[in-house]
Parts: sequence; structure tokens; C-alpha cells
Amino acid sequence: QVQLVESGGGLVQPGGSLRLSCAASGSIFNIIGMGWYRQAPGKQRELVAAIRSGGTTNYADSVKGRFTISRDNAKNTVNLQMNSLKPEDTAVYYCNVNARTWSHWGQGTQVTVSS
Repeated sequence: QVQLVESGGGLVQPGGSLRLSCAASGSIFNIIGMGWYRQAPGKQRELVAAIRSGGTTNYADSVKGRFTISRDNAKNTVNLQMNSLKPEDTAVYYCNVNARTWSHWGQGTQVTVSS
């Protein structure tokens, strides 16, 4: 079994910052990618940021320059530093960890950007 535990969501004012963390444990082998997705009400789940084991990163255009993804391969953790948050960043954020033959999702953490 694989467990993904997310933390760090919450309510923040526009222009503020949040840091999301995801810790993976259990039967995890040969992780290739770790990332964050989000889903706003009435919309499809979309990629926010991803990072491969070698450090290559990929960001959605809407968050480039504001969000930074990082990972600790030894601890199987992935973090998302979110700065200059906007109301349109409001969504449930999901952690994803994947390898060649499997992919697992966290339970999601709510991020609300509102004044």
C-alpha cells in the first residue's frame, strides 16, 4: 500500500503565500515523477507543477514565476511553494507520485484565495 499525506492548504488573501507538502510512504519503488494537480469547481483536474527524479520541472503557464516545486528523493516528499496567489488559484490541490507501472494520488487539500 502507498500513502500520500498532504498538508499546507488553507485560506489566504490575494498576494499571499502558501506551502504545500506531500509525504509518500509504503510500497514505493522507483519513483519517476512527483507533482501537484488542482481541480476547481466545475473544471477538470489540471497539472500545476511536476518534477522528475533527475530534477526536471514542468509548470502550468498560469503559475510560472509564482510557484516553485521541489522534492526530497531520500524522504519521498514533494513541496509546492506558492507565492503571489490569485483568486483563480482557488482549488483542491492533489499530490501525485508515479513510476513506470503505477500512479498514486493524495486525498487533496483545499486552497482558497480570497479577501
